[in-house]
Amino acid sequence: MSFAVVVLAAGKGTRMKSRLPKVLHPLLGRPLVWYAAQAGLEAGADRVVVVVGHGAAEVAAALQPLGVETALQREQLGTAHALASARDALAGWEGPVVVTMGDAPLITAKTLRGLAEALPPQGGMAMLTFEPADPAHYGRVLRGPDGSVARVVEYKDATDAEKAISEVNSGVYAFDGNVWEFLSEIDRDNAAGEYYLPDLIGVYQKHGLEVRAFKAADAAELLAVNDRAQLAEVEKVLLHRLRERWMKAGVRMIMPETIYLEPDVELAPDVTLEPGVMLKGKTRIAGGASVGAYSIVRDSELAAGAEVRPHSVLEGARLEAGAVAGPFARLRPGTVLEEGAFVGNFVEVKKSRLGPGVKAGHLAYLGDAEVGAGTNVGAGTITANYDGEQKHPTIIGPRAFIGSNSVLIAPVRIGAEATTAAGSAINQDVPPGALAIARGRQRNIEGWAERRRRKTEPSEKGTSMKGEKKS
Repeated sequence: MSFAVVVLAAGKGTRMKSRLPKVLHPLLGRPLVWYAAQAGLEAGADRVVVVVGHGAAEVAAALQPLGVETALQREQLGTAHALASARDALAGWEGPVVVTMGDAPLITAKTLRGLAEALPPQGGMAMLTFEPADPAHYGRVLRGPDGSVARVVEYKDATDAEKAISEVNSGVYAFDGNVWEFLSEIDRDNAAGEYYLPDLIGVYQKHGLEVRAFKAADAAELLAVNDRAQLAEVEKVLLHRLRERWMKAGVRMIMPETIYLEPDVELAPDVTLEPGVMLKGKTRIAGGASVGAYSIVRDSELAAGAEVRPHSVLEGARLEAGAVAGPFARLRPGTVLEEGAFVGNFVEVKKSRLGPGVKAGHLAYLGDAEVGAGTNVGAGTITANYDGEQKHPTIIGPRAFIGSNSVLIAPVRIGAEATTAAGSAINQDVPPGALAIARGRQRNIEGWAERRRRKTEPSEKGTSMKGEKKS
């Protein structure tokens, strides 16, 4: 079925208490409006147009990766006016139009397509309805004997019998091609002085066209965001969906309610996620890999059997098969741990490749480095890669031994099977197999403690407790 989707996203969202446009507030790493636009694309819409207003340039820029079109609503004069603002963007489009809201991110592609398919074949409109646990002050949907919509009555105008009806209007609609002409028949003779989409119900019926209702299978889909508390509530639903999806696909989550993950994350069967894990961006984790408690992994890849131990932070890093990071490790962008490599607690690695079997157990910084297979990096080692103007590389050959507290002043090369003595500051290349010592010679001063003690003892005369000299 051919149809277009129009996403209304022009409002300011003053209840968010923010200078950021409401539809740009982040929701699992994406702007709020992204979900409605993506649902339109996934539903198979031929065209998706997002109507922007407040913060138009910012909203359009945020949506650019999706490839959807935008239309500007210069004045916010109501939902029907917003739809009319999309007419030029859809010039030449004569097919059905589904209208959804940019602040309703839980509506699925399946529901949008179902709404489009619910349009009367002889022409008319369809409205998405739902049954919330508490209908509160929603407009009630009154159906006729044939199940079509007779009218929608606002709560304040409803009788007690009508208030007892649980099916309510969601504000999401599908219209046939008559909608552009019918919009001109709506007035704004109301308290707010705005043009409202629900008024199209009466217009369609006036023209003898049917209005159908399509009920959402899950009322949670219609949760909208108007303040930060509602944003958190929606995020909770999205997280539940994602966790359930991956657990059904074979991922083990220990205390799943504590795990945060974003929509672009990809997980294989037999991945294990411990409590408090956060997976962000385009992270990819292969089967048999695990992420330890309270670790944060963003835009990183873990190959089969890789292990991230608790309290580690990875960003733009790759762990190959059997590699281990942590606990308390930090891997920054460009880091690669090859097969079986290990970095331990309080080790930071940036834009470096550690070869197979490399070990950096604790308290080290490796930046802009290439470390050969089987090398051991002692505690306290740092690569001094920045000279104040440029970054320089450190190249360490295979099976080298870097003594504890070594400073490797880049650019520098350490040859295969070479050793740097503990506490050395290395600023020249070290040949293969050599021992490099770059530190002052040790000197022991006998009797130092005794002389120091005598120097700090008070004189025989001393002073009183009050600081007065003795007589």
